[in-house]
Amino acid sequence: MQAIQVEVHYDFICPWCWIGQRNLSAALADAGVGEAVSIRYVPFELNPSMPVEGMERRAYRTLKFGSWARSQTMDAQVTAAGLSAGAAFDYDRVLRTPNTRLAHRLMQFAQCRNEPRTTAALYQAIYAAYFAEGHDIGSLDTLVAIAAEHTFDADEVRAYLASTAGDLEVDAARERADRRGVQAVPTIVIDDHAISGAQPPVVFTQALRAAARRDAA
Repeated sequence: MQAIQVEVHYDFICPWCWIGQRNLSAALADAGVGEAVSIRYVPFELNPSMPVEGMERRAYRTLKFGSWARSQTMDAQVTAAGLSAGAAFDYDRVLRTPNTRLAHRLMQFAQCRNEPRTTAALYQAIYAAYFAEGHDIGSLDTLVAIAAEHTFDADEVRAYLASTAGDLEVDAARERADRRGVQAVPTIVIDDHAISGAQPPVVFTQALRAAARRDAA
């Protein structure tokens, strides 16, 4: 059977992307497609003009949404949605809004190694580090530590992220997404069928099974 092509358009600053990832993982287990899936993580920077050092989260969210109270209401909604997906948000620990360019470049590094399981675990770990543990995922040291915990060579990762490697790929991915009409994340494309938003697992399961039937035919 030809591999089912899945593209996950994401940004690590997006909580719904983590929920969507958890729902997609549940669907992959339920759909019965096994190893016949090839997943590509496609960066989509939501805040490309964010300062490299990021911003204090309360100040940033107050400016973006008009008040801290509104931001907290939105956080509570996300936290509740995350419970059913197995994504444990702890916004009390999240003090900064990061620039995610380095994290996207780390994913480029990982995907070039062609180790799908390790790359998938790293993808999940970056979300958890930020939303559940409050780590600054815009920090080089933080990302090197996360990568090392998932069997990547720390020195190699540090050298890669300290260079400009991966920058062109991140920019090209965004340009391609724009041409394809991707306007928000998460957008998960399963064999050219785009699914927008953190849909329930059943939506992804149906799309995966439909793709498997098409490929089998």
